[in-house]
Amino acid sequence: MSKGELTKQSILEHAAASASQIGLDGLSIGQLAADLKLSKSGLFAHFKSKEALQLQLLDFAAARFVDAVVKPALRVPRGEPRVRALFDNWARWPKQSGLPGGCFFVAASVELDDRPGPVRDRLVHLQKDWLETIAMAVRTAVSEGHFHEQVDPEQFAHDMYAIMLGWHHAARLLRDPKATQRARNAFDTLVLNSRKPQA
Repeated sequence: MSKGELTKQSILEHAAASASQIGLDGLSIGQLAADLKLSKSGLFAHFKSKEALQLQLLDFAAARFVDAVVKPALRVPRGEPRVRALFDNWARWPKQSGLPGGCFFVAASVELDDRPGPVRDRLVHLQKDWLETIAMAVRTAVSEGHFHEQVDPEQFAHDMYAIMLGWHHAARLLRDPKATQRARNAFDTLVLNSRKPQA
C-alpha cells in the first residue's frame, strides 16, 4: 500500500469513528485535517468534496461490514447455520467495528432517511444489498430443507433487520441489560417459525 493509500485509509478510519457519533453531515474536512495533522488542501486532494468523502466513507464501512459479518458466514455450512451466522456476526459488528457510536449504518440511516441525494442513494443501495444477502441465505435454507417452503425470504430479512434495529435501540439508547438476550429470543422465534416440520 502506497503512502497516499495509507493516508487515505487513516482519514477514512478517523472519519468513520467521528461520523458514528456526529453523523455524516457533521464531518468537516477542516476538522479532519486538524485532527490528523494534515493540511486542509492535502486532505481535500484525496476527496475533492465533502460529498465524495461521505460516499467513500459509506463504501469503506460497507467493506468492513462484509469482512466482519458476511465473509465469515460464508464459511459456515449452507442453510440455517449460515442464517444464524449472519445474525451472530451482525450482533457482534457494532463492538467489533471499534466505532464509538455503534453501528455506522443505523446512525447513517436515521440521519439520511429524509435527505434525498447521492449519499442517501448509496446508503439505500448498500442496505438493499444487505437485505438481499439475508434473503438469499434464507432461500438456501429452504432449498436445503431446513426451512419450510412457505417462508417468505424477503419477509424474513425484514423481520431479522427489525430485530437488530430494536436491539440497537434497546442496548444503546435505553441501556437495557437484557437487550441482547431479547434480540436473540426474537431471532430464535423467527427461526423456529421458519423451520420445516420434522417427519
